[in-house]
Amino acid sequence: MKFFVDTADTADIRDLAATGLLDGVTTNPSLIHKSGRAFLEVVEEICGLVDGPVSAEVVALDHETMMKEAEVLRKIADNVCIKVPLTIDGLKTCKALTDEGTLVNVTLCFSANQALLAAKAGASFISPFVGRHDDNGFDGMALIQDIRLIYDNYGFDTEILVASVRHPIHVLESARIGADVMTAPPAVIRMLSKHVLTDKGLEGFAADWAKTGQSIL
Repeated sequence: MKFFVDTADTADIRDLAATGLLDGVTTNPSLIHKSGRAFLEVVEEICGLVDGPVSAEVVALDHETMMKEAEVLRKIADNVCIKVPLTIDGLKTCKALTDEGTLVNVTLCFSANQALLAAKAGASFISPFVGRHDDNGFDGMALIQDIRLIYDNYGFDTEILVASVRHPIHVLESARIGADVMTAPPAVIRMLSKHVLTDKGLEGFAADWAKTGQSIL
């Protein structure tokens, strides 16, 4: 499963990229606002930090203006992936852009029927929001299972990009179901390395090493 990080914080991206874990980055208008930086500037910097897709979202709601915005965004770098909303106009934009060879991430997906539409429109990625789904009394991971089944039934190439990941269990379940990609905040990705027994083991090794009176350096 590919790991994308969901942030516009370039310091976090640079740090995680150094681990070899990152396969891409997702951003959205809220994350750009949180960064306090100019949209085009930060996307260009992120594209230089990772080799994989960097999702940059259009903010228009109509197809014609989405296409104009996408034209600006995809000129930033070859690894820009245009993010569009799961609306009829977004699907029109998805179809037009993918026909031209541009990567497209269809976002704000909350049903398997929506995911089916995105795949038929040629989306490179579909982003179902599992955390927000859970928040509203639905089972986010059941949605991922449904999408995986449908895509496998018909051989769609669209990659399932699990979004709105809130905790390590979301990551684990995504991998067990067979999602292609998950995108999570930096803190959640770092949490994956944590285990109480790992910490206890390190404490024990450190204590015993100190007793030897030795030094490697």
